[in-house]
This record gives sequence, C-alpha cells and structure tokens, in this order.
Amino acid sequence: MFDLKGKVAIVTGGNGGIGLGMAKGLAQAGARVVIAARNAEKSAAAVEALIALGSDSFALAADVTDEASVQSLFDQVAQRCGRLDILVNNAGMTVRKSVDQLTLAEWNQVMDTNLTSAFLCSRAAHPLMKAAGGGKIINIGSMMSIFGAPYAPAYGASKGGIVQLTKATAMSWAVDGIQVNAILPGWIQTALTDGAREQVAGLSERVVARAPAARWGQPEDLAGAAVFLASAASDFVTGTAIPVDGGYSIAG
Repeated sequence: MFDLKGKVAIVTGGNGGIGLGMAKGLAQAGARVVIAARNAEKSAAAVEALIALGSDSFALAADVTDEASVQSLFDQVAQRCGRLDILVNNAGMTVRKSVDQLTLAEWNQVMDTNLTSAFLCSRAAHPLMKAAGGGKIINIGSMMSIFGAPYAPAYGASKGGIVQLTKATAMSWAVDGIQVNAILPGWIQTALTDGAREQVAGLSERVVARAPAARWGQPEDLAGAAVFLASAASDFVTGTAIPVDGGYSIAG
C-alpha cells in the first residue's frame, strides 16, 4: 500500500531541509526522485544521498517562480522518465519583517517562491498525471497557515494561500484521479528556522515548552507523511492539510 516502486516524484527545493527529508522518505519507499532546485552543488549532494538509498534519482536546475523554467522542468522529466506520479511543492523562503517594514519587492518574492510556484508546478504536472490516470500532489504549508506572527506577514499569507490552493485543486482534479493534499510542518530544525532562532529572542525555548513532543522537529519527521500522501494508502484522502508538528498546534 505504501510501495512507490516505479513511481516518479518531483520535489521542488528538495536539496535541503524538509524537502530533502521528504525526498529521502520517497526514495526509501522506492520512488525515483527528481530534485528541482537552483543550487547545483547542494542538489548534487542530495542526489548522492538518494542514490545511496537505492533510488535512481537525479537533479534538474529550475527556477520555480519562472513559468518557462517550470515548463522546461516538466518537459525534461516527461522526456527522461516517461511519466510523473508525485509532485511535492516544497520550495520556500521568508523575509522576517513586520508589515510596515516589508517592501513590495520582498512581499512579491515570498509570494512568488512559496505560492505562485506551487500554482505553476501543479498546472504543469496536471496533464502528465491525467495522462497516467492519476497522481499525487503534496503542497507544503506551515504552522503559519494557522497561526499569525508579526514577523511573517508575507510568509503567513503565502502559506495560508497554499491551503486554499490545495482545496481548490483537489476539487478540480479529483475527477482525473489526482489527490491534492498539504502538509503543515511545525517548528523543524532547518537552515530556514536557524535564522528564526537567531532573530526571534526566546523562540527555541518557547517551542520546546509548548510542543507536547518537547522538541524541535527534524527533516526526517516529514518523511512518513510524505510517503502516505504519495502512495495508494491515501487514495481517498484529498483536500486535507495535515500538521506534522509534534502536537504544537493542539497545545493550549
């Protein structure tokens, strides 16, 4: 039920952090994983790690905020692999400023990277998945899809938008056998959150104090949810947003 042998998966921003954590999970379940990212050196190291897990993986350079680059990415995957079964829209970034300090250029950069990229990639994936008789799209939201933070207006708006994009796409493409779901990571220890710990005083201690799991998450904590949503085990699950946060979002 969780076997992904013979499946092809694209993971955007999959060369580090939670993207690589999920990519490793997909590879261990048997998928051929395509890392789509801009940093060639990081991508090469990620592919090496996936190959060590037995996956016939490779990387393609792509700017997921650019329509032409996205189409080229999917055309290359179709040509090289002959199919596409799984898309993980994981590419993301943030600018930690309050609304009054945020520039329009910074707002647009965050929205383009986090939300518009998911739209572009999902749209490009649709004909390939439809032709194959179905597929799985996993959009990566955040705890900021649920909570507010004074230092994350653009990030929070983009991740809230991810949840609504997930619902709309799930409704549209169920008839094509495509399930679309979101994962909402909690506080996961990555390069992105390292910056938050440096910039937001007391954040690390507050996260540990609130989370029932009493720890920060690790990228590999996302692997199980990704495999579930990518596999036949979730064929009747669509339009959902699943927190993977050690219980942070349910704590009082």
